[in-house]
Amino acid sequence: MVKRAGRVIVVGAGIAGLATALRCHQAGWDVLVIERAQGRRSSGYLVNLLGHGYDAADRLGVLPELKGRDLGAFTSILVKADGRQKFAIPAEIAQAALGARAITVFRGDLESALFEAVHDNVPIRFGTTVRSVSQNANGVEVALSDGTSERADLLVGADGVHSGVREIVFGPEPGFRVDFQHLVAAFPLDKEPEDVPKGAGTTYIGPGRTAAVINLGPDRSSAFFTYRDAAGETELARGPAHALTTAFGDLGGGVPAALDRLTAAPADAYFDSVSQITMDAWSRGRVVLVGDAAWCVTLFAGYGAALALTGADRLGAALETHGLDVSSALVRWEESLRDEVQKRQALARKGMSQYAPASSAHVLARELMIRAVRLPPLRRLVQRSVQRANARAADRP
Repeated sequence: MVKRAGRVIVVGAGIAGLATALRCHQAGWDVLVIERAQGRRSSGYLVNLLGHGYDAADRLGVLPELKGRDLGAFTSILVKADGRQKFAIPAEIAQAALGARAITVFRGDLESALFEAVHDNVPIRFGTTVRSVSQNANGVEVALSDGTSERADLLVGADGVHSGVREIVFGPEPGFRVDFQHLVAAFPLDKEPEDVPKGAGTTYIGPGRTAAVINLGPDRSSAFFTYRDAAGETELARGPAHALTTAFGDLGGGVPAALDRLTAAPADAYFDSVSQITMDAWSRGRVVLVGDAAWCVTLFAGYGAALALTGADRLGAALETHGLDVSSALVRWEESLRDEVQKRQALARKGMSQYAPASSAHVLARELMIRAVRLPPLRRLVQRSVQRANARAADRP
């Protein structure tokens, strides 16, 4: 028996929001998307879709488009502070670690694929925010900044780590945000970065910081920086160009040209403090949070986009099963995700030491671990581990 569908308002037109809108539309629901930005945005850092995220992209119907934009694996070169090479990890080793069910794309390309799949069927109201939310047993009423109000059976907050929906319905951000006292920046490079071989990425790892510059050709290259600093809000106020030039201006190799590009176009950069969102429940009544708004795992986990797609896909599946029994759908949906989210958040907390080692001794230990990956026995072990993990993921819903 097909369950009766309803109406859903999705707040946020990023990966989580667009994926949720697409999946709910596929489930037969009437969907409206609200986005505070005046138009579409894109950002230049890379995202890996593997395991559940790869499967969700397939079920959402965007996998063929993403395969056409797959950046593939590339050689990773560890460098000294002046840019001279220490050693390299060939692309085939990285590919073996990711496994066959994986693709790497720019975040902006993933958003574009989702937008193209959904915009003809779902209205997106740009330049609009949520002012207030009220709900009862029969529905949820949302007052918007354009003076209108909308009623629906379900409200989805997919508006990121600084979620306005979460602030209104669940409470102030400090009650849920765990600050890691690190900052992260990522931005695209429209020209091939200097001093970085084509088809490769250089990475400098030093005490408290990491700088990576990737050369995959014009308009396919990018830079990534992260560093430890307890004064996160102060750093953010300085802006990405000033803050990153101060933190990384002493480095050589591809870093100076990347910083020059950032100075010329600071608005293209993603720059924020590193923090996780932890909540005892991701829904309250007829309001649910999806993606970073609910469970931000941080870039240290390397699984944020995959979890956003998975969360959206499973929410749509739960609504298909339970129809207008929203309460039952949300309970089932959260039960299917929480263990995975908690595991990824724990891995991110451990991963901080990889991106911002505490000391020179920790840097050396990190280098030794990376060097060991090149050894054939360990390479085979990593490949078998990935294959087993993918097989387990394929067996789960």
